[in-house]
Amino acid sequence: MDAESTRGSSAPLTRTRSESESGLTLTSRPGFVTLPSSESTQSHYTAASTTAADEKGYEGADTGIYELAVRTPELGSESESELVQVQPRRKTWVSKVKQSVARRYPSTYTRIRRVVLYVRGPRPKVDLPPPTPLLNISLRLSSLHISLPLEFTLLKHTSRLTSPYLFTLLSICYITSLALLSRSQSFQTPPSSYLTCLSTYWLANSQCGVDGRECGPFDERVSEFRCPAQCENTILQNPRMVGGEEIKFVPLIVGGGDEERTYRGDSFICASAVQAGIISKDKGGCGSVHLIGNYTNFLPYTAHGLSSIGFPSIFPYSFRFLSTPSSSPTLSHCTDYRTPALAYNILITTSLFLLFRPSPLTLFFSLICIGFWHVALFSQPHGPPPKLDVAFGAFLPALFVAYAFWRVAVRFVMPLFVGGGGAGGMSTPTPMPIESCILYLVGFWIGVLHNLTLDKLPLSRLTSSDITKRSGAISVLVIGLIVVVICVFNQLRVIRTTGWLGHYVKWYAAGGIVLLVMAFLPGLSLRLHHYIVPMMVLPMTAFPTRLSVVYQGLCIGLFLNGVAAFGFDGILQSLAVLKQDAISGSGHPTFLTNSTNFNASIPLMNQTLRWSELLDSWDGFALLIDDVERYAGAALEFSLSALDPGIPHFFRVAYTNSGTPGDFTNAATYLPNGTWVDALPGASY
Repeated sequence: MDAESTRGSSAPLTRTRSESESGLTLTSRPGFVTLPSSESTQSHYTAASTTAADEKGYEGADTGIYELAVRTPELGSESESELVQVQPRRKTWVSKVKQSVARRYPSTYTRIRRVVLYVRGPRPKVDLPPPTPLLNISLRLSSLHISLPLEFTLLKHTSRLTSPYLFTLLSICYITSLALLSRSQSFQTPPSSYLTCLSTYWLANSQCGVDGRECGPFDERVSEFRCPAQCENTILQNPRMVGGEEIKFVPLIVGGGDEERTYRGDSFICASAVQAGIISKDKGGCGSVHLIGNYTNFLPYTAHGLSSIGFPSIFPYSFRFLSTPSSSPTLSHCTDYRTPALAYNILITTSLFLLFRPSPLTLFFSLICIGFWHVALFSQPHGPPPKLDVAFGAFLPALFVAYAFWRVAVRFVMPLFVGGGGAGGMSTPTPMPIESCILYLVGFWIGVLHNLTLDKLPLSRLTSSDITKRSGAISVLVIGLIVVVICVFNQLRVIRTTGWLGHYVKWYAAGGIVLLVMAFLPGLSLRLHHYIVPMMVLPMTAFPTRLSVVYQGLCIGLFLNGVAAFGFDGILQSLAVLKQDAISGSGHPTFLTNSTNFNASIPLMNQTLRWSELLDSWDGFALLIDDVERYAGAALEFSLSALDPGIPHFFRVAYTNSGTPGDFTNAATYLPNGTWVDALPGASY
């Protein structure tokens, strides 16, 4: 009976195996299959018959119409074969639809089926061959034979270092030394003296209250401070209005260009100290600052790789750094050890791959612990000083997620590169400690140091502000998309060759639907933090290729950086949380005083500033003059009698609701020659 007659026949499929033959043959005996009585042969028959039916295109293999009911022979039976009756099964709706489409549109059905079979990949599923070392070099050039077995040589000469007792001793020494380094770094300076890279003496816009009452006192005093390293990398992520100038994507530093290096009170203190030469970029340091009150005409300044902007008007709070020997701070242990700690941790992780070579699971969790605590204690701590309770609160959930990483992906790849075999008993003839060290650790440390690597790109956030206003953002976006698309399609190609693509498509489609539903929840915004992206990507790397190793290292590092530095922030966040210091699009009033009706012949002390009326959803106004809130209330005008006519002044106004302001207007400007410059359209912060 051939395949075509079988596909069109309504009789059940039957097969028999003769005693003298090792293969399976079709027979015309209706309703029964003759099988050998041994259990192993029955299993072989089931697999072979299923594969044969699938390859020959039997209707039962395609639609699932037929079902085998196997009868186990009784104990003591001498028969060599048993009869198995084939029971017809009712067609499912999927089978009916497929048959209907095949009858009506045979060519379309054939093309679709070919695409589906191609995407599905081979059946049964196959494993990729284990990787072979590239650094065991063996070249033959005519009569010259060059042999350079780097991996083998390293394994041979370091075999004594792989003892678990030696690894245990190393772990104890590492934990002790890291604790001592962290103590010297963060816990021997008074906590009250610590500043962060964002610390200022004055808060933005109306946050200091009318006339800055909540940011006082304004009396002259001297205080000591300690700054961390790398504060020159802290920039404004959203545009900020300073006088009539909008600044963005740079450290907020105003002034410093006069002989006494006077800075405006809302300047980043630590970045200003770096510019003034008080502390080091790479080591941080301690200093003394002299707080003073009103100061007029802050001059721009450039030094030590940092540039400040000027402000030609008056501001009620300013400061200067003291640099004379008599003013040296009394604080001790001011050096930031994050760079030595980084070098130490890189050395330890490298030695784990090359010298000590613990089991793959131990090596994996060693990377997790080292990366997490480097971020939590040195590179991006909650603090300073580091808040250990917050760090431990994130550490235990991070270990749970890390174990999930191991189960779904890492256990299929890391053992085949570092040695120890893989899941399912697969093993590699020769471990590759040098290759695995390079492939894993390069991506791993790029991810762990995200604030110094990927975050330095001009597209650290996929926002319209970054894309349209940051120099080079569009180029980085295009190049990044090309690289990501190439990597994704290559990984999909690898997955398809194993036959697992359909499995991944189903789960990722389900996850995509969930994300789509979450994205449309009212009042909330979907936020894929950089610790969430690795959780989404890493399951696709469960295939032993060298690119999978690089992807795994990068994903693990990004996950650790996100969790250790920022915690497990929610995937859904309110718009107010996401707004931070950006404009909200709330709308704003307009100035009725403008260049058309402003009378320059009238002295400034007799002038009145007016603006438009309230809208229904607001209950008041906030008026900023020279970036200081000077009025809060429901009035529609403000007297300018207290202003100095000899210097420029900048005016911005916003609606308020229960004292909370919306977006401010752009700055309208009064110039000393009596000229009024209208505010540009749009809002500001």
